[in-house]
Amino acid sequence: MTFSSRITAFYRVRADASAIEDKARAVANEQSVEMPLEAISDARVLGTIVGRVESIDDCGQGEFLVRISLSAETAGGEAGQLLNMLFGNTSIHDTVSLEDIELPASLLEAFGGPRVGMRALQARAGAQHRALSCAALKPQGLSVAALADIAGRLARGGVDFIKDDHGLANQLYSPFAERVAACAAAVRSASAETGLPTRYAPNVSGNLDNLRQQIALACDEGLDTVLIEPMICGLSAFHTVTREFSSVAFLAHPAMAGAARIAPPLLLGKLFRLFGATATIFPHYGGRFGYSLETCNEIARASRDEWAGLDACLPAPAGGVTMDRLTEILEFYGPDIMVLMGGGLLAAGERLTEETETFARRLRGLRL
Repeated sequence: MTFSSRITAFYRVRADASAIEDKARAVANEQSVEMPLEAISDARVLGTIVGRVESIDDCGQGEFLVRISLSAETAGGEAGQLLNMLFGNTSIHDTVSLEDIELPASLLEAFGGPRVGMRALQARAGAQHRALSCAALKPQGLSVAALADIAGRLARGGVDFIKDDHGLANQLYSPFAERVAACAAAVRSASAETGLPTRYAPNVSGNLDNLRQQIALACDEGLDTVLIEPMICGLSAFHTVTREFSSVAFLAHPAMAGAARIAPPLLLGKLFRLFGATATIFPHYGGRFGYSLETCNEIARASRDEWAGLDACLPAPAGGVTMDRLTEILEFYGPDIMVLMGGGLLAAGERLTEETETFARRLRGLRL
């Protein structure tokens, strides 16, 4: 496989005006050859591999937007290596953040985006013209039987998707294989009662071998959707399984995304989409996390906007979502979203099915 042209990376850099040019050149060097240029004698390396500072814009208050071009060859068509070349060593500097990227057609084609895109996910739920509803199965620490009971009650409420909490893995109190079999059976039984195609998305985790085994087990149970944490399992493993299990929808969870100092619209919107996410989960403004409305809007745009023919990825706002915020959320994002409610439903206790039914019906009924 060969790669052509260059990657453009945009960095926000804190520096004195007198030092910004040197700092920009240092980032370009660090993210390409990582050695003194005078020690390099190879003309090809100097001419094509060394990073180039293309522009520096003063953003005010001691911050600059630095545009650097990097050789697309250095990414090698591998997800982890692309991130390494974009921000590997430079991420150690707390004065620099990675803000955005522009990729050549060769890399866009190599990574491919979602194999199951936003429209396909909506079609599976029979919801092409409305928002999808999603509930969270938690807390961890419960037995398999207890989790399966909650899954069945949520499914009887008619929600579109039920995802594992991202903390559910392969713990002794809830082994993956047993949990998936029990929860899938509970959801199937409830769906037969309601006549609605509620889908259960188990959380897959661990190394690449574990991910493959768990996704295959989920498929054997008749499931076609899983939850995954790309920054926990690794972007390379994430991209690999999205290619290998091409009929599976991957709901990407943002765990550890805040530790990367990469702008959320780029990481959760563009990169997760590029590597195969069907939906990207992120905290909506006003919940228990601190994203602004502007950041939430930019994540949604990055995941859904036209991008060189890649399938769109469905934004999934979450984190502190409550029933009284549904209209506000729909008005802000529009209908092409998945609304994820966890504790807001589970707090209903014995009325869990009734509260879930209200949630699901409201999203089916809300139109813009």
